[in-house]
Amino acid sequence: MNARAIFRGTVVAALPLALGACSWFTDFRQQPSVGTWQVFTSDSAETKGFRGNPRGSVSINGTMMPEWQVSYGQMPATIDSMSSLANPVGADLASVQRGRRYYQINCAVCHGRAGLGDGTATKLGMVPMPLTSVRAKAFTDGYMWGMMRNGRGLMPSANRIEEMDRWDVVNYVRALQGALPGIVADTTAAGLPGETGDKLPGATRLGPTRPSVYAHPTVIASPRAVQPASQSKNEGHQP
Repeated sequence: MNARAIFRGTVVAALPLALGACSWFTDFRQQPSVGTWQVFTSDSAETKGFRGNPRGSVSINGTMMPEWQVSYGQMPATIDSMSSLANPVGADLASVQRGRRYYQINCAVCHGRAGLGDGTATKLGMVPMPLTSVRAKAFTDGYMWGMMRNGRGLMPSANRIEEMDRWDVVNYVRALQGALPGIVADTTAAGLPGETGDKLPGATRLGPTRPSVYAHPTVIASPRAVQPASQSKNEGHQP
């Protein structure tokens, strides 16, 4: 066997080893497996994950009333503890109209379309629970908000109504009670079964109204990127 043949044999034998040591062939099965929100640490500094956080998509303030602070228990004292909450949503016509959709979809079945406690459920044995009574008019906004959050007694939790939207429902109930000068509550149904579009409540408002501030370890964030805490109250309130 001459030298040329030996050389060729050596190259052929070494070729698989050389190719195996390199990633010559790539396809969709060979990709970095990094979680969207995964954080890397480098030299004791946090850096961005594999993908940057989409602006305005992640809550930065948590819920307005998280479970670790106030439980979802249906005990009277728990509901009473939310009585002092101030309604952050102005009781204007726009809020009342938003609240009407949620109320007529979720609440009217028991409380009645006009809040008289004559909903369809009362014909099936539910105890009438009017919202226009003297007793109900004395409820604070925070108390009604907490009742929707937790539920109590015969009332189930209406926590599927998002936190800020519950304040709209409170404002609508005030309109039913005649407590909002110049605003007459529309007591018609929000829509027929199966209707969509403007008959349904709007999109979620759980996300923040401003993006979370990210400062790269080597870049100083502009002061304009940070708003005072007073301006971010109830943003991302929610989760």
